[in-house]
Amino acid sequence: MAASFFWGLLAGSSLVIGGFLALLLPIPRRVLGLVMAFGAGVLISAVAFELVEEAFATGGGKGRVAFGLLVGSLVFFGGDLLIDRFGGAHRKHSGGKQAAGSALPITLGIVLDGIPESLVLGLTVLEGGTVSAAFLVAVFLSNLPEAIAATTGLTKAGWARGRIIGLWSLVALACGLAALAGYGLLDTSSPGTVAFVLAFAGGAVLTMLADTMMPEAFEHGGKLVGLATTLGFALAFGISALE
Repeated sequence: MAASFFWGLLAGSSLVIGGFLALLLPIPRRVLGLVMAFGAGVLISAVAFELVEEAFATGGGKGRVAFGLLVGSLVFFGGDLLIDRFGGAHRKHSGGKQAAGSALPITLGIVLDGIPESLVLGLTVLEGGTVSAAFLVAVFLSNLPEAIAATTGLTKAGWARGRIIGLWSLVALACGLAALAGYGLLDTSSPGTVAFVLAFAGGAVLTMLADTMMPEAFEHGGKLVGLATTLGFALAFGISALE
C-alpha cells in the first residue's frame, strides 16, 4: 500500500519540477508546445494500452468499458465546466490570464486532471504487484508541460514563487493520496468494478487531452506537434511492450 502512495507522489512530483523549470529557465512557447504534444502522445498510448485494453481484458466484455469511458468523460467535462466558471478556466494557459485570487479553482482543476491518472497508478500496483512503468512515465511526462504552462501564466499574473511551488507541492501530495486510494478502495473489488474504473480514467484523460492539452500544444508548437505526438505515443508503446 505504501508503494502506491510513493508512485503517485513520484508522478506528481513532476509538477513541482515543471514549476521550478518555468521559474528558473526561459522556455520558448514553441518548445513548450512540442513538449505538450509529446506528453499528449504518451498519454494517448497509455490510455489505449494500459487502460482501455486492460479494462476490456479484466471485465470480459465491452459494456463496462463503453460505460466507463462515457461516465469518465462526462464527469471530467462537468467538473471542468464548473471549475472554469469559478475562475480556473486558464489554469494551464501560459499567457498570464489567471486571476490573482484564483488559487482554489486552479488547485481544484489541476487535482481534477490528476486524480484519474493517480487512481490508476495505485490500481496497477494492486493488480500487478508493481507499478506500470509505461503509465508512470506517461503521467510524469504529461505533468511537466502542464506545470510549466500554468506556472508561466501564474507568474505573469503576479503570483509569488513560493506560492506557486507550494501549490504544486500540494497537488503532488494529492496525487499520492489518490494513488493510495486507488489501491485501498479497490483492493477487494470485483473484476467488473476494476474494468469500469480503468475505463472511467481513460475517458477522463482523453477528454482532458482534447479539451486543454492538445489545443494548447498546437497553439504554441504549430505543425510539428503531429510529429512530437507520434514520438510520444511510440515511446510509451515501446515501454508497454517491454513490460
